[in-house]
Amino acid sequence: MRTLLSVLAIAVEVTMILTLVGVSNGTLDSTAARARGVGADIIIRPPNSSALSALNSTPISDKYVGWLAGQPHVAVATGTAVMSLGNGTLDSVTGIDFPSFNRMSGGFLYLSGGDPQSDTDVAMDEYYAKQKHLRVGDTVQLVNHSWRVAGIYEDGKLTRICVRLPALQAIMPGGDGHVTVLYAKLDDTKLADQVKVDLKKQLVNYPVYTMEELTSMYSISNVGMLEDFIGVVIGISVIVGFIVVFMAMYTAVLERTREIGIIKAVGGGPALVLQMLMRETVLLAVLGTLVGILMTYGTQWLMRHAVPASLTQETVYVWWPIAGAIAIVGALLGVIVPAYKAMHQDVTEALSYE
Repeated sequence: MRTLLSVLAIAVEVTMILTLVGVSNGTLDSTAARARGVGADIIIRPPNSSALSALNSTPISDKYVGWLAGQPHVAVATGTAVMSLGNGTLDSVTGIDFPSFNRMSGGFLYLSGGDPQSDTDVAMDEYYAKQKHLRVGDTVQLVNHSWRVAGIYEDGKLTRICVRLPALQAIMPGGDGHVTVLYAKLDDTKLADQVKVDLKKQLVNYPVYTMEELTSMYSISNVGMLEDFIGVVIGISVIVGFIVVFMAMYTAVLERTREIGIIKAVGGGPALVLQMLMRETVLLAVLGTLVGILMTYGTQWLMRHAVPASLTQETVYVWWPIAGAIAIVGALLGVIVPAYKAMHQDVTEALSYE
């Protein structure tokens, strides 16, 4: 029972690490996929905005959309406005000029309904619709306004929730005549870097990115707080593994006091005792790692079926050996004190131990 509980505790440690990394990568990769789904080659964000977010920054005059459309090698240009839902989540609603957006991206692939036709219509992806249990024709409250669900589309393109651009501009603070992000589709994608350089010369204070450059930034290493959070969780996991193995092996040493005394009495040295405990510890850690990896598929299933439209979890294979190494290190740290006690046990006292 002690062994099973130790394996389970180490498995939970590994599952916690792999699930967090999987959810982090899954969320960032799905965001990058939505960005690529726009079909744009160049993205222009407002001054003082980050590469990963244009919220809480100075908006761009929508006159720049026409200006951008007239630049060399730009085939289609469009602008979108983005407004946070302000409900304590990261969700936001995006205002779209559907004719130009559809020419650039090919349009949304609707499962039911279609593009919003009035300023009170909203379209959303299947993910958000499932999360909120919405269907075409339902009414939903967003940013203190009532909207009729006009369409539900497959996820993977630009945004989870969208409305007509003028409708969102009318309710955004300072949004009238402004957009949040500019997109440009080129007549030749190979010219993206050249067009980017030309645009930056004219838009000195505006961050300009190629789509390839922007999507490459959607990684854990570029999100400082997320990287720090994962580091904290890994640290806690090592501590958990240390405590679990320490308690398990300390109890094992007490239970085997007489056995250790017999080993020493027949000529077994401290190195043999240490080797015995280390082997058992590594075996516990390896078994716990394997069980933990299997349990991550359980968390994926729960997110996909028990809680529809929840967070996206990927299987990050490169983290399997990393999580296993972390579990083994934590386990070996936990066995140090019990091993020291076992190696220095007095043979006479050990043989008389009951």
